[in-house]
Amino acid sequence: MFRRYPFTIILKRKVPDAEPAPVEVKIDPGSKTTGLALVQGDKVLWGGELTHRGHQIRDRLQMRRERRRGRRNKLRYRKPRYRTKAQINNADRKRKKGWLAPSLLHRVETIMTWMDRFRRYAPVGSIAMELVKFDLQQMQNPEISGVEYQQGDLAGFEVKEYLLAKWGRKCAYCGAEGRPLEVEHIQPRSRGGSNRVSNLTLACEPCNQAKGNKPVEAFLSSKPDLLARIMKQAKRPLRDAASVNSTRWVLFTALKLTGLPVTAGTGGRTKYNRKRMGWAKAHWLDAAAVGNVDALTLRTDKPLLISAKGQGGRQKGVFDKHGQPRRNKAGAAQIRPLKPIHGWRSGDIAKARGLEGRISPRTRGSFELRAAGQKPRSFPPRDFVAIHRNDGYAYQ
Repeated sequence: MFRRYPFTIILKRKVPDAEPAPVEVKIDPGSKTTGLALVQGDKVLWGGELTHRGHQIRDRLQMRRERRRGRRNKLRYRKPRYRTKAQINNADRKRKKGWLAPSLLHRVETIMTWMDRFRRYAPVGSIAMELVKFDLQQMQNPEISGVEYQQGDLAGFEVKEYLLAKWGRKCAYCGAEGRPLEVEHIQPRSRGGSNRVSNLTLACEPCNQAKGNKPVEAFLSSKPDLLARIMKQAKRPLRDAASVNSTRWVLFTALKLTGLPVTAGTGGRTKYNRKRMGWAKAHWLDAAAVGNVDALTLRTDKPLLISAKGQGGRQKGVFDKHGQPRRNKAGAAQIRPLKPIHGWRSGDIAKARGLEGRISPRTRGSFELRAAGQKPRSFPPRDFVAIHRNDGYAYQ
Protein backbone atom coordinates (compact mmCIF):
# COMPACT_ATOMS: atom_id res chain seq x y z
CA MET A 1 0.00 0.00 0.00
CA PHE A 2 1.48 3.31 -1.11
CA ARG A 3 -1.23 5.67 0.16
CA ARG A 4 -4.48 5.29 2.08
CA TYR A 5 -6.48 8.24 0.68
CA PRO A 6 -6.95 7.88 -2.23
CA PHE A 7 -6.14 4.20 -1.86
CA THR A 8 -3.07 3.52 -4.00
CA ILE A 9 -0.91 0.43 -4.38
CA ILE A 10 2.58 0.23 -5.84
CA LEU A 11 4.52 -2.77 -7.11
CA LYS A 12 7.56 -3.89 -5.16
CA ARG A 13 9.47 -4.70 -8.33
CA LYS A 14 10.32 -2.71 -11.42
CA VAL A 15 8.57 -3.57 -14.69
CA PRO A 16 10.77 -2.69 -17.67
CA ASP A 17 9.12 -1.06 -20.69
CA ALA A 18 5.79 -0.80 -18.87
CA GLU A 19 3.09 1.01 -20.83
CA PRO A 20 -0.03 1.28 -18.65
CA ALA A 21 -3.29 2.25 -20.34
CA PRO A 22 -4.00 5.98 -19.94
CA VAL A 23 -6.61 7.15 -17.45
CA GLU A 24 -9.05 9.99 -18.06
CA VAL A 25 -9.89 12.28 -15.14
CA LYS A 26 -13.52 13.39 -15.26
CA ILE A 27 -14.73 16.36 -13.23
CA ASP A 28 -18.27 17.56 -12.50
CA PRO A 29 -17.74 20.95 -10.78
CA GLY A 30 -20.36 21.95 -8.26
CA SER A 31 -21.02 24.83 -5.91
CA LYS A 32 -20.88 22.72 -2.74
CA THR A 33 -19.71 19.29 -3.97
CA THR A 34 -17.58 18.34 -6.97
CA GLY A 35 -17.75 14.88 -8.50
CA LEU A 36 -14.52 13.13 -9.50
CA ALA A 37 -14.00 9.93 -11.47
CA LEU A 38 -11.12 8.02 -13.05
CA VAL A 39 -12.08 6.23 -16.27
CA GLN A 40 -9.83 3.79 -18.12
CA GLY A 41 -11.28 2.77 -21.47
CA ASP A 42 -14.85 1.66 -20.75
CA LYS A 43 -14.32 1.09 -17.00
CA VAL A 44 -14.89 3.50 -14.10
CA LEU A 45 -12.03 2.61 -11.75
CA TRP A 46 -12.50 5.18 -8.97
CA GLY A 47 -15.01 7.75 -7.84
CA GLY A 48 -14.96 10.52 -5.29
CA GLU A 49 -17.06 13.43 -4.05
CA LEU A 50 -15.17 16.52 -2.91
CA THR A 51 -17.10 18.78 -0.52
CA HIS A 52 -15.85 22.37 -0.55
CA ARG A 53 -15.71 24.81 2.34
CA GLY A 54 -16.54 27.96 0.39
CA HIS A 55 -19.51 28.78 2.63
CA GLN A 56 -17.28 28.54 5.70
CA ILE A 57 -14.73 30.87 4.13
CA ARG A 58 -17.46 33.35 3.25
CA ASP A 59 -18.92 33.29 6.78
CA ARG A 60 -15.52 33.75 8.43
CA LEU A 61 -14.63 36.68 6.18
CA GLN A 62 -17.99 38.25 6.95
CA MET A 63 -17.41 37.79 10.69
CA ARG A 64 -13.93 39.29 10.42
CA ARG A 65 -15.32 42.25 8.48
CA GLU A 66 -18.00 42.91 11.10
CA ARG A 67 -15.54 42.71 13.98
CA ARG A 68 -13.09 45.03 12.30
CA ARG A 69 -15.86 47.53 11.58
CA GLY A 70 -17.05 47.34 15.16
CA ARG A 71 -13.58 47.99 16.56
CA ARG A 72 -12.98 50.94 14.26
CA ASN A 73 -16.22 52.57 15.36
CA LYS A 74 -15.01 52.48 18.97
CA LEU A 75 -11.58 53.98 18.24
CA ARG A 76 -12.37 57.69 18.47
CA TYR A 77 -8.74 58.70 18.06
CA ARG A 78 -8.47 56.98 14.67
CA LYS A 79 -8.21 59.49 11.85
CA PRO A 80 -10.62 59.16 8.90
CA ARG A 81 -9.16 57.37 5.95
CA TYR A 82 -9.52 59.43 2.78
CA ARG A 83 -8.45 58.19 -0.60
CA THR A 84 -5.79 60.49 -1.97
CA LYS A 85 -5.16 61.00 -5.65
CA ALA A 86 -2.08 58.77 -5.46
CA GLN A 87 -4.14 55.99 -3.91
CA ILE A 88 -6.84 56.28 -6.55
CA ASN A 89 -4.23 55.91 -9.28
CA ASN A 90 -2.52 53.03 -7.50
CA ALA A 91 -3.31 49.82 -9.37
CA ASP A 92 -2.60 47.73 -6.26
CA ARG A 93 -5.81 48.98 -4.65
CA LYS A 94 -7.91 47.82 -7.58
CA ARG A 95 -9.13 44.31 -8.23
CA LYS A 96 -7.35 42.79 -11.15
CA LYS A 97 -9.16 41.41 -14.16
CA GLY A 98 -10.43 37.91 -13.51
CA TRP A 99 -10.51 38.40 -9.73
CA LEU A 100 -12.50 35.79 -7.80
CA ALA A 101 -13.80 35.92 -4.26
CA PRO A 102 -11.83 33.70 -1.83
CA SER A 103 -14.81 31.37 -1.42
CA LEU A 104 -14.92 30.83 -5.21
CA LEU A 105 -11.17 30.66 -5.72
CA HIS A 106 -11.03 27.94 -3.06
CA ARG A 107 -13.08 25.63 -5.30
CA VAL A 108 -10.68 26.01 -8.20
CA GLU A 109 -7.55 25.53 -6.09
CA THR A 110 -8.97 22.48 -4.30
CA ILE A 111 -9.86 20.77 -7.58
CA MET A 112 -6.40 21.53 -8.97
CA THR A 113 -4.82 20.06 -5.81
CA TRP A 114 -6.59 16.77 -6.47
CA MET A 115 -5.76 16.99 -10.16
CA ASP A 116 -2.07 17.10 -9.23
CA ARG A 117 -2.54 14.06 -7.00
CA PHE A 118 -4.17 12.08 -9.76
CA ARG A 119 -1.28 12.86 -12.10
CA ARG A 120 1.14 11.71 -9.42
CA TYR A 121 -0.59 8.41 -8.65
CA ALA A 122 -2.10 7.37 -12.01
CA PRO A 123 -1.10 7.50 -15.72
CA VAL A 124 -3.43 10.42 -16.56
CA GLY A 125 -3.73 10.98 -20.30
CA SER A 126 -6.66 13.38 -20.66
CA ILE A 127 -9.21 15.45 -18.75
CA ALA A 128 -12.96 15.88 -19.23
CA MET A 129 -15.03 18.42 -17.30
CA GLU A 130 -18.56 19.73 -17.31
CA LEU A 131 -17.94 23.26 -18.51
CA VAL A 132 -21.48 24.56 -19.00
CA LYS A 133 -23.76 23.84 -16.07
CA PHE A 134 -26.84 25.33 -17.70
CA ASP A 135 -27.35 26.76 -21.18
CA LEU A 136 -28.98 29.96 -19.95
CA GLN A 137 -29.22 31.51 -23.42
CA GLN A 138 -31.26 28.67 -24.84
CA MET A 139 -33.53 28.56 -21.79
CA GLN A 140 -34.30 32.27 -22.05
CA ASN A 141 -34.95 31.97 -25.80
CA PRO A 142 -36.01 28.42 -26.75
CA GLU A 143 -36.44 29.45 -30.39
CA ILE A 144 -32.70 30.11 -30.79
CA SER A 145 -31.19 28.33 -33.78
CA GLY A 146 -27.79 26.83 -34.42
CA VAL A 147 -27.72 24.53 -31.39
CA GLU A 148 -27.29 20.89 -32.41
CA TYR A 149 -29.00 19.27 -29.46
CA GLN A 150 -32.04 21.58 -29.46
CA GLN A 151 -34.07 19.28 -31.71
CA GLY A 152 -32.18 16.10 -30.80
CA ASP A 153 -32.10 13.70 -27.87
CA LEU A 154 -31.03 16.43 -25.42
CA ALA A 155 -34.08 18.64 -25.97
CA GLY A 156 -35.46 19.62 -22.56
CA PHE A 157 -32.66 18.16 -20.44
CA GLU A 158 -31.01 21.54 -19.80
CA VAL A 159 -34.25 23.17 -18.68
CA LYS A 160 -35.37 20.24 -16.50
CA GLU A 161 -32.00 20.01 -14.75
CA TYR A 162 -32.01 23.74 -14.05
CA LEU A 163 -35.52 23.62 -12.60
CA LEU A 164 -34.69 20.62 -10.40
CA ALA A 165 -31.80 22.53 -8.89
CA LYS A 166 -33.72 25.80 -8.58
CA TRP A 167 -36.84 24.38 -6.91
CA GLY A 168 -35.07 21.86 -4.70
CA ARG A 169 -36.51 18.79 -6.46
CA LYS A 170 -39.92 19.45 -4.87
CA CYS A 171 -43.38 20.20 -6.15
CA ALA A 172 -43.80 23.97 -6.00
CA TYR A 173 -47.47 23.72 -4.96
CA CYS A 174 -47.61 20.89 -2.41
CA GLY A 175 -43.91 20.31 -1.60
CA ALA A 176 -44.01 16.62 -2.51
CA GLU A 177 -40.63 14.89 -2.83
CA GLY A 178 -39.47 11.55 -4.18
CA ARG A 179 -42.02 11.34 -6.99
CA PRO A 180 -41.94 12.20 -10.73
CA LEU A 181 -42.11 15.95 -11.32
CA GLU A 182 -43.37 17.66 -14.45
CA VAL A 183 -42.38 21.01 -15.95
CA GLU A 184 -45.30 23.37 -15.38
CA HIS A 185 -46.03 26.90 -16.68
CA ILE A 186 -46.79 29.32 -13.86
CA GLN A 187 -48.80 31.44 -16.27
CA PRO A 188 -50.41 29.04 -18.78
CA ARG A 189 -49.52 29.33 -22.44
CA SER A 190 -53.21 29.65 -23.29
CA ARG A 191 -53.36 32.83 -21.19
CA GLY A 192 -50.29 34.56 -22.58
CA GLY A 193 -47.55 32.75 -20.67
CA SER A 194 -44.17 32.15 -22.30
CA ASN A 195 -41.57 29.37 -22.31
CA ARG A 196 -38.99 31.50 -20.53
CA VAL A 197 -37.35 29.80 -17.59
CA SER A 198 -38.70 32.48 -15.22
CA ASN A 199 -42.23 31.23 -16.07
CA LEU A 200 -41.48 27.56 -15.42
CA THR A 201 -41.63 25.52 -12.24
CA LEU A 202 -41.99 21.89 -11.16
CA ALA A 203 -45.22 20.21 -10.11
CA CYS A 204 -46.34 16.68 -9.34
CA GLU A 205 -48.98 15.15 -11.61
CA PRO A 206 -51.97 15.71 -9.25
CA CYS A 207 -51.13 19.39 -8.78
CA ASN A 208 -50.44 19.85 -12.47
CA GLN A 209 -53.78 18.31 -13.38
CA ALA A 210 -55.64 20.31 -10.72
CA LYS A 211 -54.17 23.60 -11.91
CA GLY A 212 -54.79 22.93 -15.59
CA ASN A 213 -54.84 26.24 -17.46
CA LYS A 214 -55.92 28.35 -14.48
CA PRO A 215 -53.92 31.49 -13.69
CA VAL A 216 -51.64 30.90 -10.73
CA GLU A 217 -53.42 33.70 -8.83
CA ALA A 218 -56.74 31.89 -9.15
CA PHE A 219 -55.28 28.46 -8.33
CA LEU A 220 -53.60 29.74 -5.14
CA SER A 221 -56.20 32.31 -4.15
CA SER A 222 -56.61 30.64 -0.74
CA LYS A 223 -52.82 30.47 -0.17
CA PRO A 224 -51.44 34.00 -0.54
CA ASP A 225 -48.20 33.19 1.27
CA LEU A 226 -47.41 30.28 -1.06
CA LEU A 227 -48.28 32.43 -4.08
CA ALA A 228 -45.91 35.18 -2.98
CA ARG A 229 -43.11 32.66 -2.36
CA ILE A 230 -43.53 31.03 -5.78
CA MET A 231 -43.56 34.35 -7.64
CA LYS A 232 -40.46 35.48 -5.74
CA GLN A 233 -38.61 32.20 -6.33
CA ALA A 234 -39.50 32.21 -10.05
CA LYS A 235 -37.57 35.44 -10.66
CA ARG A 236 -34.70 34.65 -8.30
CA PRO A 237 -31.48 33.54 -10.02
CA LEU A 238 -29.93 30.25 -8.99
CA ARG A 239 -27.05 31.11 -6.69
CA ASP A 240 -25.27 27.80 -7.09
CA ALA A 241 -25.46 28.04 -10.87
CA ALA A 242 -24.03 31.56 -10.71
CA SER A 243 -21.13 30.30 -8.57
CA VAL A 244 -20.35 27.49 -11.00
CA ASN A 245 -20.60 29.83 -13.98
CA SER A 246 -18.19 32.27 -12.28
CA THR A 247 -15.47 29.66 -11.81
CA ARG A 248 -15.90 27.39 -14.82
CA TRP A 249 -13.58 29.26 -17.19
CA VAL A 250 -10.96 29.82 -14.50
CA LEU A 251 -10.92 26.07 -13.81
CA PHE A 252 -10.89 25.27 -17.52
CA THR A 253 -7.88 27.56 -18.06
CA ALA A 254 -6.05 26.02 -15.09
CA LEU A 255 -6.64 22.52 -16.47
CA LYS A 256 -5.37 23.56 -19.89
CA LEU A 257 -2.11 24.73 -18.27
CA THR A 258 -1.40 21.12 -17.26
CA GLY A 259 -0.58 20.38 -20.91
CA LEU A 260 -3.11 17.53 -21.13
CA PRO A 261 -5.97 17.49 -23.66
CA VAL A 262 -9.13 18.86 -22.07
CA THR A 263 -12.65 18.23 -23.36
CA ALA A 264 -15.87 19.78 -22.10
CA GLY A 265 -19.57 18.90 -22.00
CA THR A 266 -22.85 20.39 -20.80
CA GLY A 267 -25.03 19.49 -17.84
CA GLY A 268 -27.77 18.28 -20.16
CA ARG A 269 -25.41 15.88 -21.92
CA THR A 270 -24.23 14.56 -18.54
CA LYS A 271 -27.76 13.87 -17.33
CA TYR A 272 -28.69 12.26 -20.65
CA ASN A 273 -25.71 9.88 -20.46
CA ARG A 274 -26.42 8.99 -16.83
CA LYS A 275 -30.07 8.19 -17.46
CA ARG A 276 -29.24 6.21 -20.59
CA MET A 277 -26.89 3.97 -18.56
CA GLY A 278 -29.40 3.61 -15.72
CA TRP A 279 -27.26 5.17 -13.00
CA ALA A 280 -28.63 6.81 -9.87
CA LYS A 281 -28.15 10.50 -9.16
CA ALA A 282 -24.73 11.04 -7.55
CA HIS A 283 -21.94 13.56 -8.04
CA TRP A 284 -19.28 10.98 -8.86
CA LEU A 285 -21.57 9.23 -11.34
CA ASP A 286 -22.29 12.59 -12.98
CA ALA A 287 -18.54 13.06 -13.33
CA ALA A 288 -18.17 9.65 -14.99
CA ALA A 289 -20.98 10.56 -17.43
CA VAL A 290 -19.40 13.85 -18.55
CA GLY A 291 -18.74 14.27 -22.27
CA ASN A 292 -19.31 11.84 -25.11
CA VAL A 293 -19.91 8.43 -23.53
CA ASP A 294 -20.99 5.25 -25.29
CA ALA A 295 -21.01 2.66 -22.50
CA LEU A 296 -19.23 2.41 -19.16
CA THR A 297 -18.87 -0.35 -16.59
CA LEU A 298 -18.69 0.53 -12.89
CA ARG A 299 -15.82 -1.28 -11.20
CA THR A 300 -16.67 0.29 -7.85
CA ASP A 301 -19.82 1.30 -6.00
CA LYS A 302 -18.20 3.02 -3.01
CA PRO A 303 -16.96 6.53 -3.78
CA LEU A 304 -14.46 8.24 -1.49
CA LEU A 305 -16.19 11.09 0.35
CA ILE A 306 -13.72 13.97 0.74
CA SER A 307 -14.39 17.06 2.88
CA ALA A 308 -12.12 20.09 2.81
CA LYS A 309 -11.26 21.10 6.39
CA GLY A 310 -8.40 23.54 5.91
CA GLN A 311 -4.93 23.55 7.39
CA GLY A 312 -5.75 25.48 10.54
CA GLY A 313 -6.48 29.16 11.04
CA ARG A 314 -4.16 32.14 11.35
CA GLN A 315 -6.25 33.67 14.11
CA LYS A 316 -3.95 34.27 17.08
CA GLY A 317 -6.58 35.23 19.61
CA VAL A 318 -10.19 34.73 20.57
CA PHE A 319 -12.83 37.44 20.71
CA ASP A 320 -15.40 38.46 23.28
CA LYS A 321 -19.06 39.24 22.54
CA HIS A 322 -18.13 42.80 21.57
CA GLY A 323 -15.65 41.67 18.92
CA GLN A 324 -12.60 42.77 20.91
CA PRO A 325 -9.59 40.40 20.80
CA ARG A 326 -8.56 38.61 23.97
CA ARG A 327 -5.21 36.93 23.61
CA ASN A 328 -3.97 34.01 25.71
CA LYS A 329 -7.35 33.37 27.22
CA ALA A 330 -7.37 30.29 29.43
CA GLY A 331 -8.93 27.30 27.73
CA ALA A 332 -9.18 29.01 24.34
CA ALA A 333 -8.49 27.13 21.14
CA GLN A 334 -5.04 27.95 19.84
CA ILE A 335 -3.64 27.93 16.36
CA ARG A 336 -2.24 24.63 15.18
CA PRO A 337 1.51 24.39 15.70
CA LEU A 338 3.49 24.99 12.56
CA LYS A 339 6.20 22.56 13.59
CA PRO A 340 5.48 18.87 14.25
CA ILE A 341 5.67 17.55 17.81
CA HIS A 342 7.87 14.47 17.99
CA GLY A 343 7.24 14.01 14.26
CA TRP A 344 3.45 14.27 14.52
CA ARG A 345 0.92 16.95 13.60
CA SER A 346 -2.60 17.47 14.87
CA GLY A 347 -5.05 15.54 12.72
CA ASP A 348 -2.70 12.77 11.58
CA ILE A 349 -4.41 9.39 11.22
CA ALA A 350 -2.58 6.73 13.20
CA LYS A 351 -3.07 3.33 14.81
CA ALA A 352 -2.26 2.33 18.37
CA ARG A 353 -3.13 -0.89 20.25
CA GLY A 354 -5.82 -1.91 17.77
CA LEU A 355 -7.49 1.52 17.59
CA GLU A 356 -7.40 3.81 14.58
CA GLY A 357 -8.22 7.51 14.46
CA ARG A 358 -6.89 11.05 14.41
CA ILE A 359 -4.42 12.15 17.06
CA SER A 360 -3.67 15.35 18.96
CA PRO A 361 0.05 15.53 19.81
CA ARG A 362 1.25 17.13 23.02
CA THR A 363 4.63 18.55 23.90
CA ARG A 364 4.59 16.59 27.16
CA GLY A 365 3.02 13.29 28.07
CA SER A 366 0.88 11.02 25.93
CA PHE A 367 -0.96 11.77 22.68
CA GLU A 368 -4.75 11.72 22.48
CA LEU A 369 -6.34 9.33 19.96
CA ARG A 370 -9.91 9.93 18.77
CA ALA A 371 -11.33 6.71 17.32
CA ALA A 372 -14.78 6.55 15.75
CA GLY A 373 -17.50 5.56 18.20
CA GLN A 374 -15.21 5.59 21.24
CA LYS A 375 -14.07 8.04 23.87
CA PRO A 376 -10.69 9.72 23.32
CA ARG A 377 -7.81 7.74 24.78
CA SER A 378 -4.19 8.60 25.46
CA PHE A 379 -1.14 6.58 24.43
CA PRO A 380 2.59 7.27 24.51
CA PRO A 381 4.08 8.46 21.19
CA ARG A 382 6.05 5.23 20.71
CA ASP A 383 2.79 3.22 20.37
CA PHE A 384 1.56 5.08 17.27
CA VAL A 385 1.97 3.86 13.71
CA ALA A 386 1.28 6.40 10.95
CA ILE A 387 -1.52 5.59 8.48
CA HIS A 388 -2.18 8.92 6.76
CA ARG A 389 -0.68 12.33 7.42
CA ASN A 390 -3.01 15.28 7.85
CA ASP A 391 -3.47 17.01 4.48
CA GLY A 392 -6.41 19.29 5.25
CA TYR A 393 -9.15 16.81 4.26
CA ALA A 394 -11.46 14.40 6.06
CA TYR A 395 -12.25 11.07 4.39
CA GLN A 396 -15.09 8.59 4.62
